[in-house]
Amino acid sequence: MIRRLRVTWPDPTPFQGRGDRPIRWLVVSDDEDPALSFEVNRVGLGTLDAILGAGDLEPDYLGFLADAFSVPLHYVRGNHDHGGRWTDSAATSTPHALPTGVIRDIDGIPVMVLEWPGLRHGDRRRHDESARSDVVRIAISELIRRSRGRGGSAVVLSHAPPRGVGDGSADPYHVGFGAYRWLLDRFRPPLWLHGHVPPASVEAWRLGHGTSEVVNVTGAVLVEIEPPTAI
Repeated sequence: MIRRLRVTWPDPTPFQGRGDRPIRWLVVSDDEDPALSFEVNRVGLGTLDAILGAGDLEPDYLGFLADAFSVPLHYVRGNHDHGGRWTDSAATSTPHALPTGVIRDIDGIPVMVLEWPGLRHGDRRRHDESARSDVVRIAISELIRRSRGRGGSAVVLSHAPPRGVGDGSADPYHVGFGAYRWLLDRFRPPLWLHGHVPPASVEAWRLGHGTSEVVNVTGAVLVEIEPPTAI
């Protein structure tokens, strides 16, 4: 089932020239949603602005979605996204995955990008130090942006969740990263999108944390980001 989420964005800047039209992303992760195989369901979602991937889906599937909706594709890699079939798929697919530890603009909204940190080590194990390194780079970039008057509200797109917020604490491998929790508490992004955690292992697929909403997008979630009531 394709879940739906509406978020009111605190900053009017991304909506200049759009009027009251929301930014609409289909965000997918980990499991292919069978509903998206049927054209009638894709048509029912309406016009999208982009496909976002939070990891553990092969590039050819992501490319299929981007082609079906005729929109750009942006995705991070998950812990299964290397070697074998994934590498073969990536070799013939575009675009490449987003680099990790950076802030990228997607439809006018700053997006903090965090792939599975073990990938640079060539394995699927947890690497907390690499997760911290990614967060430090993002924090520095955000502080520089703010010093130049361009910082503020951002979305986080990560494969794994922040520790203690939407993670599968009963399974050590699916516990979120402590550095991500620091990022969540320090910068308070209005929206954090992640996969990695089986939905059945947690109480809810979306959780409020202060002024942030942390959303498990495993499968597929239609995210509608709406402008402030007064632009």
